[in-house]
Amino acid sequence: MAQRALITGITGQDGSYLAELLLSKGYEVIGLIRRSSTLTIERISHIQDEITLVSGDLVDEVSMINVLRDFRPAEVYNLAAQSFVQTSWTQPVLTGEITALGVTRLLDAIRIVDPTIRFYQASSSEMFGRVRTVPQDENTAFYPRSPYGVAKVYGHWITVNYRESYGLHASSGILFNHESPRRGLEFVTRKITHGVARIKAGLDSSLHLGNLDAHRDWGYAADYVRAMWAMLQRDTPDDFVVATGQTHSVRELCEVAFHAAGLNYEDHVVVDPKFIRPAEVDRLVGDATKAHEELGWKCEVDFYALVEMMVAADIDALAR
Repeated sequence: MAQRALITGITGQDGSYLAELLLSKGYEVIGLIRRSSTLTIERISHIQDEITLVSGDLVDEVSMINVLRDFRPAEVYNLAAQSFVQTSWTQPVLTGEITALGVTRLLDAIRIVDPTIRFYQASSSEMFGRVRTVPQDENTAFYPRSPYGVAKVYGHWITVNYRESYGLHASSGILFNHESPRRGLEFVTRKITHGVARIKAGLDSSLHLGNLDAHRDWGYAADYVRAMWAMLQRDTPDDFVVATGQTHSVRELCEVAFHAAGLNYEDHVVVDPKFIRPAEVDRLVGDATKAHEELGWKCEVDFYALVEMMVAADIDALAR
């Protein structure tokens, strides 16, 4: 029988790449989707016939239990979350319900139905926030600077707690920013590359952004899902930082993106105070030495190739 895996958040960027990876390895893939009047599945439309979509919600533990009992997956990847940092300021309670308590409900459902299920939790570099050390590794203290970051810290530690209390094979990947042409338009990377495409096409003349001096460690999402899978193949569960180890500013991202389209970012980018976070995080850059040594993982697409790929995809999408 094929190995069976359940992915929450399968319609998102990471979920789509992970589903592709698991299918390529011969898995039977079950995707959990939350029923809504505007279900969006364009990221997985090309593989929709190869996966099974089931209804469930991280705010409803009974639905988690039913899905686990019905499909009996060997692996569960929890990628579902309210994952937009800016929205977490306007919807902090909802963010906590899904991004924090949702992890508890899913872990508890696993404990009840089948404690041998291997579990992956999508932790985040936003947990480091006001960083204690640079670069950040698995031992760096957390100091989140947004409701999203706070919720992710809860999800991370409840995963550790269930691993140590109930012996679950539960691992967390502390993923630094990872992007792709499938990234949502609300994220700054895709906002920039999509904005470049619109300006190149003559549809817009300016792009409004927040703090251009914020630094992030940006990698390619398709590279990062390989690390998720590798964590669940180990005999012993653990937590791993997944990152490129290099940091770039939003300003540099703009420069590379506009240059890829033959434009100068200074002619089009406008700093808009409404996009400044109430509390900005410091220099986020990850030390993925542990993932390199214990998972055999490394990134294959660098920052410049990633940005150029995203700009080209957005220009092509607009042309079509």
